[in-house]
Amino acid sequence: MLDHLAPPHESLFRLDGRTAFLSGAAGHLGSAMAVALARAGAHVILNGRTEAKLRTLAEAMRADGLACSIAAFDVLDHEVARGFLSELKRLDVLINNAITGLPSRADATRADAFATALASGVTAAHENVQAALPALAAAVRAVGQASVINVTSIHGHVSPVFSLYGESGFDSPPHYAAAKGGLLQLSRYLACRLAPLGIRVNSLSPGVFPWPEIERDHPDFVERTARRNPMGRTGRANEIGGPAVFLASDASSYMTGADLLIDGGWTAW
Repeated sequence: MLDHLAPPHESLFRLDGRTAFLSGAAGHLGSAMAVALARAGAHVILNGRTEAKLRTLAEAMRADGLACSIAAFDVLDHEVARGFLSELKRLDVLINNAITGLPSRADATRADAFATALASGVTAAHENVQAALPALAAAVRAVGQASVINVTSIHGHVSPVFSLYGESGFDSPPHYAAAKGGLLQLSRYLACRLAPLGIRVNSLSPGVFPWPEIERDHPDFVERTARRNPMGRTGRANEIGGPAVFLASDASSYMTGADLLIDGGWTAW
């Protein structure tokens, strides 16, 4: 009787019968998003360069009763990516999460690092969206909408705080920030371009989510970073899952061109 005002909230966040493609799926945040999407009911296509890592994740997910499949290829291989995505009959959710670029100090960053980061983090996202348009359009016809989510970063919004890194050597590099800032703007561009087609485009900007190895080997960095954050801690990988499901689902049906900062308040001061 009240569903016209607010559908049951549990159905808003469900992804039953929907398919999601996730690049960089075996990574620190990628695997958390994959599990969250699958637990919401989606069939998740796990994409990445290393098939062995994808298989490990897929086996763990299937053992938990979650639906997934593997698409092992590098999004930098645009021909292969276009071939795969253009063959999909329907795609409800496309998440561009992959980027290639190792941490490095600014004075040690080579010019080719910029080309690789921009190609993998920005150009590949654009190419993936273009290739997937027919499949995304099929989702719009089936359920009324499709969702593209680009994973950016707080460093697409603000500069890293360089004093936090000390002598660790794993500084957030300039090519990473440039690529994430570019992806943030591409998200806005595509949101306006694709809105008339019923395809929503939003972005997630995670804050500092240290890899387990960083937490183990560099606790001093984690402690300094935690003190810099209003919430007094760094992010946990499973905290990216809820925002990803939100943007993928009908719960965000009137959102496009938006960016969700998942940063514990980092950019608020």
